[in-house]
Amino acid sequence: MLRVAVPNKGVLSEPAAEMLAESGYRQRRSAKDLAVYDPDNDTEFFYLRPRDIAVYVAAGTLDVGITGRDMLLETAPADGEGPSAVEVMPLGFGRSSFRFATPVESDIQEVEQLAGKRIATAYPVLLRRYLDEQGLKADVVKLDGAVETACRLGVADAVCDVVETGTTLRAAGLHIIGEPVLSSEAILVRRQGSEEIPAVAQLRRRLRGVLVARQYVMLDYDCPNELLERATAVTPGIEGPTVSPLRTPGWSAVRAMIARTETNRVMDELWELGARAILVTSIHASRI
Repeated sequence: MLRVAVPNKGVLSEPAAEMLAESGYRQRRSAKDLAVYDPDNDTEFFYLRPRDIAVYVAAGTLDVGITGRDMLLETAPADGEGPSAVEVMPLGFGRSSFRFATPVESDIQEVEQLAGKRIATAYPVLLRRYLDEQGLKADVVKLDGAVETACRLGVADAVCDVVETGTTLRAAGLHIIGEPVLSSEAILVRRQGSEEIPAVAQLRRRLRGVLVARQYVMLDYDCPNELLERATAVTPGIEGPTVSPLRTPGWSAVRAMIARTETNRVMDELWELGARAILVTSIHASRI
């Protein structure tokens, strides 16, 4: 039986459950459910705190889990020894960055000016690792939440926190300085050094199929044969477009996958070339 850890709350929880459901796995019906067994796939899902997921996977208690890259690195052994979890694949949601911020009225405008200052964070391991890499000596103030209020309350001169849009920081009178310490998103993790069992390989294929289905659409159009070369250059597809002759002499039907974000531009370009009956269809599942 495959055992999978899923975030039980936070920004990763709902998207993770949706992605697993689109992959054909049963998910919980109530937020109070702590575990769900899917008999069709012989898989059990455990709903845990996102910050704890990598710990359970690293210990071998669970086979794989979905968590944030920032949380994986935060819980990794500081000395590189002992069991740890590793990233298997990115999942394309929950994107954020780990960044420094200081009060708008502060004289601290560069990361180098943080030397000797107090920096509040909920990710002390990540922060200390970065400071060591940069050769910066600063005091790390560990907080479990509401990091953005640390400067206003006088316990820190700056903060280092996960940022999605920056709205919360601006509302607290802070502004971002320097480049991101880390770019994060939801990822699938497994225990380092463990062999991939068939059930995990199947899970990865299904998740990748959902990612492809979300990123691509199927495009169909009719095209005069003399324009086929130019039209198919616009829609090369994944491994090449499908071209079939129509009953109308001199015309062919073309089908190809294209990036969802390019849909309207490609449709316009094909129309201008002379293609007609241009249709777009969403992809619900795939195996590429």
